[in-house]
Amino acid sequence: MADNISLVVGGPLRRQINDKVIIVQILVMIFLCVNFLLIVTFFKKESLRTTARYILFAVTLLSDSFLLIMSDILLIFSYFEITINVWSCILISVLTPLYNMVTPVTLTAMTLERYVAICMPLRHGELCSSRRTMRCILIIHAVSSLPSIVILSVFFALASLSSYTQYSVCSVELLMLHTWQDHIKAALYQFYFLIMFISIIFCYVKIMKVAKAASGENRTSKWKGLRTVIFHGCQLLLCLIQLWCPFIETAILQIRLRLYANVRYTNYILLSLAPRCLSPLIYGLRDETFFLALKNLIFFSLYKRKS
Repeated sequence: MADNISLVVGGPLRRQINDKVIIVQILVMIFLCVNFLLIVTFFKKESLRTTARYILFAVTLLSDSFLLIMSDILLIFSYFEITINVWSCILISVLTPLYNMVTPVTLTAMTLERYVAICMPLRHGELCSSRRTMRCILIIHAVSSLPSIVILSVFFALASLSSYTQYSVCSVELLMLHTWQDHIKAALYQFYFLIMFISIIFCYVKIMKVAKAASGENRTSKWKGLRTVIFHGCQLLLCLIQLWCPFIETAILQIRLRLYANVRYTNYILLSLAPRCLSPLIYGLRDETFFLALKNLIFFSLYKRKS
């Protein structure tokens, strides 16, 4: 009985939630600093700014950083019960899923770029030029926006006019007026990830065939490209697991409220925040060209500060 009262009036659980919010703020600041360092490295080096895979890598960095900021803002709004106009919340609820989808779609594009570089090297310069990469970025955003457009269209068709003038605690679930809308969103996302996984598996098989047929230094280069494709597949798998989290959390909610809160917090840290920083960091460190540019930037900054 005492535990139930503490849940309502904000006893031990309230203090625990405060600790969790503080931990999230610290992690978000650390992850944003890491992403900012990688973004600065990209813009400082001209050879990175003109190479297709690094341009796409920068897109994932910017997208992930935006998501880190928006998810943290929504967390603070929810915790302090800050209400905003529904129109503003609709804008946030559309942009957040959009950039949540931009990262996996961009990872698929990066995998296809590796496929072209290894399996069609003579056409790589033509197909993966800077101008074509910019067009590819526009296509990525257009493709990524389709689920948000569908969800928004359904909301406009169902919501009453009076709801647009209301104030509410903002959440991405605000646009979900009925359960079947969640099913539509889940079906769209699963269809997207199915197509992306098929694309990555296709590239993996093709690159493996070329790698086995290669010899000498060329063989080493092909196998390195194959490992990059595997890494992109692991990143995409993390995105897919994150998609399944709401279904797991809903099932746990029927069992126990406290367990639901703990599971949701753990999922947010491990499957939402951490991959948005660690995956780009690992990619930047394992890529020789990018790692060299990052090391030179850090050494130059330290040298300049000492002098």
